[in-house]
Amino acid sequence: MKIYKAYYMSKIGMIEVSGNEEGILSVSFIDIEGVAETARENIHSSLINCIEQLDMYFKGNLKEFNIKLNIKGTEFQKKVWSELLKIPFGKTVSYLDIAKAIGNEKAVRAVGGANNKNKIAIIIPCHRVIGKNGELVGYGGGLDKKEWLLKHEGAL
Repeated sequence: MKIYKAYYMSKIGMIEVSGNEEGILSVSFIDIEGVAETARENIHSSLINCIEQLDMYFKGNLKEFNIKLNIKGTEFQKKVWSELLKIPFGKTVSYLDIAKAIGNEKAVRAVGGANNKNKIAIIIPCHRVIGKNGELVGYGGGLDKKEWLLKHEGAL
């Protein structure tokens, strides 16, 4: 199945969205200079809703995404990501909280690993997971972006 890509310039950097007819496969911050935003009329129909919702989110007009996802990962990763989707806008939880929620409080490191493998940033809100001491730790897009996202959502 063909994979389509579109780009969105957010307030904190360029975002690449990829997906197919089955849903969104990835939402990633990219550091490639010279990548221009995809003109709205050139975005494949399977990505339009995602780009529009990201735009509303960054403008402060959207707190909950309603996007068809095509999640790829292990059963453990999917269980963790399912818990991440339950974290409300403007709230944070610890890696330990997620481990407990999936029924294995000893899996804190594995939860961190699953967060690291999350390919659908922002929509599957791994940025809302922080250290149990309240510190911002681990974010594939960089801690500066994690901090911005949490401030944007009123969690910091």
